[in-house]
Amino acid sequence: MRLGYNPNNHQLLRCALLARLRGFQVQKNRRIVAIVDDDESVRDAIKRLMRSMGLAAEVFASAEEFLGSPDLNRTGCLVADFNMPNMSGLDLHHSLSLQRKEIPTILITAYPSDDVRARALQAGVIGYLTKPFSDHELLSYVRTALDGGNGQGSTS
Repeated sequence: MRLGYNPNNHQLLRCALLARLRGFQVQKNRRIVAIVDDDESVRDAIKRLMRSMGLAAEVFASAEEFLGSPDLNRTGCLVADFNMPNMSGLDLHHSLSLQRKEIPTILITAYPSDDVRARALQAGVIGYLTKPFSDHELLSYVRTALDGGNGQGSTS
């Protein structure tokens, strides 16, 4: 059987090489980056960024949708909007902690607050980013999360 040129394989290889050059290890066990935000454009943009780095990513429109997902146990990093209807990103982090699911969490918000940032970091959130944030800022926290680090911090 001959294997011909497949542009999809070429694209996957390119993404994997770029990811390695940028300091990421392509996830062999396919831990996912879960993105929870009620804004579809934000979810899709972050998902595209993660996938461009060779990372598996899934999106969820609400905290409740994520909590009911079969992807919950494969999640290696959670990126969640702070301000969402029904359950905030910080409430989602607390809920996961109560279930003993210690998923490194990065909170993102368009409405920064020093009080919220302090509470989030005290609760164990590894990052607190204010929208708009740079790809580099987000990827730095994601890299820390997937590498098992606990580099707590924030960018206002």
